[in-house]
Amino acid sequence: MGADDEPIGESWEVSAVPSSLSVISNGRFAGRDLASVIADNPSAILGEAVSKRYGGKLPLLVKFIDAERDLSIQVHPDDAMAQREHGKFGKTEMWYVIDAKPNSYLYSGFKKAVSMEEYRKRVEDGTIVDVLARYEVKKGDVFYIPSGRIHAICGGCLVAEVQQSSDVTYRIFDYNRLDANGEKRELHTDLALQALDFKVEEEYRTIYPKSYNKATLVVDSPFFSVRVLDVSETFHRDLLKYDSFIISMCIRGACYIKLRSSGEKVLLKEGHSCLVPARVADYDIIPIDGKVQVLDAFIDNMDRSMVGKINRFLQIRLG
Repeated sequence: MGADDEPIGESWEVSAVPSSLSVISNGRFAGRDLASVIADNPSAILGEAVSKRYGGKLPLLVKFIDAERDLSIQVHPDDAMAQREHGKFGKTEMWYVIDAKPNSYLYSGFKKAVSMEEYRKRVEDGTIVDVLARYEVKKGDVFYIPSGRIHAICGGCLVAEVQQSSDVTYRIFDYNRLDANGEKRELHTDLALQALDFKVEEEYRTIYPKSYNKATLVVDSPFFSVRVLDVSETFHRDLLKYDSFIISMCIRGACYIKLRSSGEKVLLKEGHSCLVPARVADYDIIPIDGKVQVLDAFIDNMDRSMVGKINRFLQIRLG
């Protein structure tokens, strides 16, 4: 609850979006907003490749979302449309389900082919959810939501979200609910229709292998890479090769992040997040009380063509 007893269902953990800037809580930059510090030190914090690619701007935003009730049915534009209409980044995102009450669910994508005419009619008569893919969810479920995919988080879901640094959302349907003034919230029908991708996929949930004491890749996209760490012992993370900042979200437990360059330690507790600058992205995760689960998000700047060549070479050598 906030100070006025209104529910707070969404925490923007690490944000450089102008309307919702994160304030640094520790170290020599404590008390300053994140965007201004990055502006003074773009290559050291973001990484040279990231800084060059994104004009010295932080390209990611991470959130914790605790949905007490169903959130609106939404879609987000891609980079081209968002730049054209709003002068902003587009919005591709991913969800990691931290916890879910029994029978909780979310929507991701269309479950069957839908024409524009049928889509418009279903939005008007409130039956749009009948053609959406609905998933009952549990801890550890992952969903990748590219721009253009219709989606909604529903009541009872606690989610960690990694997304492009954008606040552009098109609301498609809000269950005909009324706000405090007795009015319906604004819908963005025409813009949403321009942004929507009507393609139907067989599976929208991301399937990945569960593992312990290692970094498990759950999303690898052009916009961000996300790994989950479920560790019970000190775990070394040398991520300097990616030339990127690292955002770490503590999902369960607590740990220290100890920089190898300086020995400095930062406490990261459950429900908290931190940004590790690219220049010092060589560190140890030290669990407190035996176990910790951390979600890492960063930009993978490695030369994929070279990685492919190395893998093919190894396969030939081992074959």
